[in-house]
Amino acid sequence: MTEQNLSPQVSSSKEDEIDITPLIITLWDGRKSIISFTIFFFVISFFVAILSPKQYAVKATLVPQSSSGAASKLGGLSSLAALAGFNMDLGTTAELSPEIYPEILQSVPFQLELLKTELNFKDIDQAVSLYDYYTDEQYQHFISIKTLKKYTIELPSLIVKALKRNDNTEIEPSKKSKLITISEEQNSLLKLMSEIVTLDVNQTEGKLYLTAWMPEALAAAQLGQTAMELLQNYITKYKTEKAQEQLDFIQDRFNVKKGEFEKAQIKLADFRDRNKNVSTAMAQTEVERLQSEYQISFSVYNELAKQLEAAKIQVKQETPVLTVIEPIVVPYEKSKPKRTFIVFFGTFLGFIVGLGWVFGKVYLVDVVRESIEQGAGS
Repeated sequence: MTEQNLSPQVSSSKEDEIDITPLIITLWDGRKSIISFTIFFFVISFFVAILSPKQYAVKATLVPQSSSGAASKLGGLSSLAALAGFNMDLGTTAELSPEIYPEILQSVPFQLELLKTELNFKDIDQAVSLYDYYTDEQYQHFISIKTLKKYTIELPSLIVKALKRNDNTEIEPSKKSKLITISEEQNSLLKLMSEIVTLDVNQTEGKLYLTAWMPEALAAAQLGQTAMELLQNYITKYKTEKAQEQLDFIQDRFNVKKGEFEKAQIKLADFRDRNKNVSTAMAQTEVERLQSEYQISFSVYNELAKQLEAAKIQVKQETPVLTVIEPIVVPYEKSKPKRTFIVFFGTFLGFIVGLGWVFGKVYLVDVVRESIEQGAGS
């Protein structure tokens, strides 16, 4: 009875076992294809690893400081300033969200200005601007993968673009126009700049990560430092533009009224010196008139002086600050290419493609055979 119960279980377990013999035979028959694909991908990945230029990366960690803290601190001075006659309007202003910072970095004016950055390279005696480094042929000492791709895979599209450029006439912008116009060469460089200088925002931690890539370590550090300083200038300009315009206006009016006050002061003093011993009603009236002009000029001048100080405080208050947590450091080692990883990954990929080729052929043969047998049976 026990043997009868066990026999079905043994037979079912044998049916569930996978016969790997056909699998091994298929792999053995297709070993040449697998080896060929593996060697081919190994050679390709080897040349990719060798021809890929070195790239050094620098990274800075920044924390944007909100002006709300400054407002609260300065707000406590408003009552004291009021006692001294100062009118400090410390109303809240719109904050510039850090999410806008990457868009500022990727803007055309910012990147065009960044292209003017002068960097130092080992094989070049003098500092070279980023624009000249990527456009002047004398500074290109290697054939990059992008160049090979440009004149091989992308050659047809390159020819089409050239023909279109010859057929179309370029529109010359007016000299008085404030529109920004860029050439095709500049457009290509702007796309490149969006890749070599990036800014990532971490909303959770409230940090900014500025990264810059260059073929040499010192040049990467210089580019990262310039990008960081330029970003600070642009953010300051956007944030304080309104307050700065108000400050400039008050400064102009203050200078004018200061001159008028000094003239009225000198005129009154001069008249008094020339009429010390004169006690006529006409002289007394003229003194009162000059003194009235002096008092009015002094009042306006004094009020503008207060407003000028308040405007300076307002500009200082609204000036954003990027606190540098991790500064730019000249990298010691290259960041890419990871040549060992490229070769290993390329070889492994070739092995996988070889396996897919071998088993794909077997599957197709089985499908064709089944279709032929079904056709013959019908």
